[in-house]
Amino acid sequence: MTDPIEAEIFSQLARKEPGKSIDPSEVAKVLQPERWQRVMSKVRGVAVGLAREGRLVITKKGKPVDPAGFKGVIRFRLPVEGDVLPEPKPEAATEE
Repeated sequence: MTDPIEAEIFSQLARKEPGKSIDPSEVAKVLQPERWQRVMSKVRGVAVGLAREGRLVITKKGKPVDPAGFKGVIRFRLPVEGDVLPEPKPEAATEE
């Protein structure tokens, strides 16, 4: 079964020209029109997983960012030939 967030991300990207991006809030608004802010963290989380798999690129100011560590306004797009992706940051150890 396909995740509805993943399905919506790829549905919106399929309607874009290669190299064009989408706003994550538009994905959230389709899924929860009245309470889209509540699903934004889930949308971002799914996008991080897809980016780690190489199926999605997360961008900030038009440049790819490391899915392990970004802040602020981002967009999503499909990978394109010639992408130069940032070196992944080592995952921080968490204390329990």
